[in-house]
Amino acid sequence: MKNIIIAIDGYSSSGKSSMAKWLAARIGYRYIDSGAMYRAVTLYAMRNGMIHPDGSVDDQAIVKSLPLIKIDFKVDRQSDSQATMLNGEIVESEIRDMPVSNNVSAVAAIPAVRHALVDMQQAFGNEKGIVMDGRDIGTTVFPNAEMKVFVNASPQTRAQRRLLELSAKGVATTFEEVLANVVHRDHIDTTRAESPLRRAEDAIELDNSNMSIEEQSDWLLKLFNKISSCNN
Repeated sequence: MKNIIIAIDGYSSSGKSSMAKWLAARIGYRYIDSGAMYRAVTLYAMRNGMIHPDGSVDDQAIVKSLPLIKIDFKVDRQSDSQATMLNGEIVESEIRDMPVSNNVSAVAAIPAVRHALVDMQQAFGNEKGIVMDGRDIGTTVFPNAEMKVFVNASPQTRAQRRLLELSAKGVATTFEEVLANVVHRDHIDTTRAESPLRRAEDAIELDNSNMSIEEQSDWLLKLFNKISSCNN
């Protein structure tokens, strides 16, 4: 069977990463988390004083540092799951914390950052056989992807999901704080000048607000089987 590229876009905490991870494992494809790549750049910027306490971002310093930032993915033997690596260091846990979440949209809106990471992401897809999730995968990174899905859910549903994830990791926060972060990120993601979040015209939209994990997985696999059969 011929390998294809699968692009899964959607709003923050819509479940797109979980969907992409599950599908990649189920069909034997490689999973690439594009959002983790932006989070890794954000973490690098935070560690190096490029994001100030008031939330302002030193765009020029970040852009100048891009050649020094190396991002890759590997399987973490301790958790038996894929982990994000920043310059050889596993940073999977740190990039998921609220400080990074509060700053990633501003960093991701910098045109030069997006251009650099799009180049990296497209290189991952040279051999096809990948599932990549993000916000502009089906529109900018892989506009010719054979399978495109756009995932959505209400802000309240997405905030509750995110809160449960953070609580499971022992991160102390409130629903109100997480909801404010979700709404803020939605605004930045949909209004930025460079590759704003939007549904590709040929993407299949899925509102999973009221779907179980099993229903979502079944829907996704059926769509893959239908599309992949048409491309062979």
